[in-house]
Amino acid sequence: MNCLKKITVTAFSTLFAFSSFAKKTEKPNIIFILLDDMGKEWVQNYGANDVKTPNIDKLAKNGIKFTNTYSMPQCTPSRVTLLTGQYPFNHGWVNHYDVPRWGHGVHFDADVNPSFAKMLQKEGYKTCVAGKWQLNDFRLEPKAMVDVGFQEYCMWTGGEGGGDIETSVQRYWNPYIHTKKGSKTYKGQFGEDVFSDFIIDFMSKNKKDPMMVYYPMCLPHGPLTTTPNEPNAPKGEQHKAMVRYADHILGKIVHAVDSLGLSDNTMIFWTTDNGTSGNIIGHLKGRPVRGGKTKLSENGINAPLIVSAPGRIKPNQVSEELVDFTDILPTFCDLAGASKNKKYKYDGYSFVPLLNGNTNETKRSWIVALGSNGGHFENGRLVNSHSYRDRSIRNKRYKAYVDTLGQVYELIDLKNDFYEHHNLIRSNKKEIQEAIENFQAVVNQFPKKDHVPNYRKLKKSYYDIPDKDMNKNCLKGKAKPNKSKLPF
Repeated sequence: MNCLKKITVTAFSTLFAFSSFAKKTEKPNIIFILLDDMGKEWVQNYGANDVKTPNIDKLAKNGIKFTNTYSMPQCTPSRVTLLTGQYPFNHGWVNHYDVPRWGHGVHFDADVNPSFAKMLQKEGYKTCVAGKWQLNDFRLEPKAMVDVGFQEYCMWTGGEGGGDIETSVQRYWNPYIHTKKGSKTYKGQFGEDVFSDFIIDFMSKNKKDPMMVYYPMCLPHGPLTTTPNEPNAPKGEQHKAMVRYADHILGKIVHAVDSLGLSDNTMIFWTTDNGTSGNIIGHLKGRPVRGGKTKLSENGINAPLIVSAPGRIKPNQVSEELVDFTDILPTFCDLAGASKNKKYKYDGYSFVPLLNGNTNETKRSWIVALGSNGGHFENGRLVNSHSYRDRSIRNKRYKAYVDTLGQVYELIDLKNDFYEHHNLIRSNKKEIQEAIENFQAVVNQFPKKDHVPNYRKLKKSYYDIPDKDMNKNCLKGKAKPNKSKLPF
């Protein structure tokens, strides 16, 4: 009887302690911040030694930090994946493609692809995007962001091929930015200040409605630059200065949320699109780590992910559960009470139950990453560099590399070999062979041939990269190794 009484009291105490983190009935505001080219070796809370990131660290302490999240290896595959909830082998953007810089009528076609923004807008959310896009040419499609589902937008155009590329390529000092009023240079200003001010103004005007804010930062992607906080930073310190300014901008956004009285009903998702550029080395837990952008090694795809929501999420959590970028769309739809468009197939799973504290697990037993470097043209259309792109697939312990024939050719024990030095593919151990067989069984469920980008080709273009140049780039990309060099 005393034992039963003790259990009851403990259960009641636990329920009381976590009651304030129970799921609220009102729709939460969602702020999704995506940094450009920054691996864990530049986030102090994940063990970075070369830089301090107090605002990112505070965000983690006020929520949940994920340690096993897969992005895709490069910009375009990652960004289309999170937007659509589909893997690159389904949405087709397996290769990187800078639409405004390369042309050929290629673009993200919002009429034939899913978008979390459209789904949340349909549910009554006010939607806003600011930062980097590069999936459409705003000269040809000035309302592209509206078509994707964002009512308000403030975007760096991307380096626009043809015309005055020296102007359009500017994203930091004197940035060239596109809004409803058109594209112009913001003289004497710093890009991230323009973007963050725009977002704060949007939140101020729409705070009575549920809001979705997508902030794909330009930072800390090259070119190296000084920042408003460190205007005299020497070249060798500029990447660190850029990381610190990305941290500063996060603090600015969080402060605005607090000042507007939105903290109790706002969820902030913070992550990065892929690893750091390969010419930059940081230190993680005392070890040097080379940037892994475009690579399938963990320094290229194992992205930091933090979700913070005071009043909704219990603080100071660390989760080793599996998440990847296809899970973003279903998670946002779940939070918003929005229905996914049923005419599309989705690959992701909502991890809202984990965020709400209803479970400590996701629905994932494996996650996948693939895609990088340029594609090529056939009959005037963008097609993938491989008919079946090599990829990585992992569970909580093991990671498999899969070749362009769809066969597992390398197995890593991430629990004991995070830096991926030992290929266990020839091991005779039963558990290793079972892991290989299980991964191969999952891979066999994937399409035998990757889809190509689904778009209605634009009838005109300001500039088309010569076919021979794009196809030459494609061949160079195919020849590159898919794992980072040492010291990773």
